[in-house]
Amino acid sequence: MRRSIVLFITLLVITPLLLGNSGCDSTVDTKSSSGVQKATVQVPTGSDGLTAEQRNIGDRLVEDNKIGSVKHLYVISAYSGQVLIYSTVRGKVTSGGKRLTPTSVVVGSQGEYKRAGFAVNFSGTEMATSEVLQDDGAYGHSMDYLYWWDTKGVYHQHYITGGQILHISNQPLAVKSIIINMEIAQKQE
Repeated sequence: MRRSIVLFITLLVITPLLLGNSGCDSTVDTKSSSGVQKATVQVPTGSDGLTAEQRNIGDRLVEDNKIGSVKHLYVISAYSGQVLIYSTVRGKVTSGGKRLTPTSVVVGSQGEYKRAGFAVNFSGTEMATSEVLQDDGAYGHSMDYLYWWDTKGVYHQHYITGGQILHISNQPLAVKSIIINMEIAQKQE
């Protein structure tokens, strides 16, 4: 694990240096077919050196990983606005596609890191992967399904299909029960 972190940090430092010397002319103006040039903007940062987006991401990671936290999950019908499922969540909701290990690896011989990628170790076997360990400490993608444990320790698994809106909060949500009754009159002949 330590070797993976060192390799990752090394790549973060070396990659921009290599790209900077790639011989690419960064002074070329990018224009659309109508002649409009590429626009840039200076994004302001706070006294901590972070943008608002970087701060939000960091705060979400802290909130998601608070020990003993309780969240509230609502599955709401996009058609009626009615709450279909309410559940407390112990800790956080996790997507079914998340993993503790990468899904693709290349086996290398002992100590061999000539392949592109990040070093990983499976039961003493050195391998490499092109997958990057994400900020939450997991590999994989989000949203095949969600799973969580409620405050009573009950395990839940929910598959998302059309017509559902998810809301997760660290405070209960005040929702109104809405029932829409529609009758269609049939034309009599």
